[in-house]
Amino acid sequence: MYKIQTLNNISAVGLDRLPRESYEIASEMSSPDAILVRSAKMHNMELPDSVQAIGRAGAGVNNIPVPAMTEKGIPVFNAPGANANAVKELVIAGMLIAARNIGQAWTFARGLQGEDGEINKNVEAGKKNYVGFELPGRTLGVVGLGAIGVQIANAAHALGMNVIGYDPTITVKSAWKLQANVEQALSVDDLLSRADFVTFHVPLNEHTKNMINQSRLDIMPDNAVILNFARNGIIDDEAVVKALDSGKLYAYVCDFPSNLLKDHPRCITLPHLGASTSEAEENCAIMVSDQVRDYLENGNITNSVNFPEINLPRNEGVRLAVINNNVPNMLGQISTDLAEADLNIIDMLNKSRDDIAVTLIDVDKQVPADVIERIQAINGVLSVRSLS
Repeated sequence: MYKIQTLNNISAVGLDRLPRESYEIASEMSSPDAILVRSAKMHNMELPDSVQAIGRAGAGVNNIPVPAMTEKGIPVFNAPGANANAVKELVIAGMLIAARNIGQAWTFARGLQGEDGEINKNVEAGKKNYVGFELPGRTLGVVGLGAIGVQIANAAHALGMNVIGYDPTITVKSAWKLQANVEQALSVDDLLSRADFVTFHVPLNEHTKNMINQSRLDIMPDNAVILNFARNGIIDDEAVVKALDSGKLYAYVCDFPSNLLKDHPRCITLPHLGASTSEAEENCAIMVSDQVRDYLENGNITNSVNFPEINLPRNEGVRLAVINNNVPNMLGQISTDLAEADLNIIDMLNKSRDDIAVTLIDVDKQVPADVIERIQAINGVLSVRSLS
């Protein structure tokens, strides 16, 4: 029986992927085999030694101490692309809200008082203050062309916008999905210098913190619109407010309200709604539940942020899953221990990523406990599991 601890409410549609005859699921439990989490902060949690995997029902993993998990030999899974449509729709909505001054116009309309005739008169007198502009022919810059960025780029192109994108680490999979007319920017600065709208879809790290700052705002066209539905901290909010006040920027739309932003007349701040749809929550829960289950039962790894991707179809026999530091002669030592125990290898696959390597080995019979202990004792081995 596998034990799964949930740190947040995880969609029941996703949890139903874990059959109850072999999985126990609860928010409070001792010695869980895996943890499923959405937004709960795990940096100060003391994890029991029983934890073998962490599944984040979403894309970002800033709430999880990933380097510490890597050192312990614990893969951290996420659900890239499961919430892509939800974020895409909100970014498109954000561009429309900014371009047509919908937030300011709504505030104006809600403040109208008097008889209907007087309200109608004031509407006609006041609407000239909220004249906007249309999206076709404008240029959208997309920083980060993962699952979300690609969908946004394609949707904006379908709306008649010119689209330029920047992502030095774009995958072949993402590139295949990208509209052919999306232009590649040479750098972030190149993109910013040509974009009427800019949207960001990158993680928050030392390279992306305050990616938009005063110097980069200076190279943007006048009356540009910035959208941030990725992570708080990517944008220097104080610099953006100064640019709004000076008239350099037209609007700022983001998912991260603060005292500095929430009442500014040229800011539209939403309460972190990027992935807040029932469909996105279900998709994330389904994806991460399937991935954690496949890892616990088969040792396969898909969409881990810190481990290599590995998938070995099951054969007859018993599977051994070994996680170790990526150093020479590991396979030789493991194979020697198996051979000395008269265990025949049916199939084997080894993958590595940075400092971590994963080996899946199918052998012809049950692996004795003392053999597992010998492999576990090899210098650099982080974990060994026998999967019947």
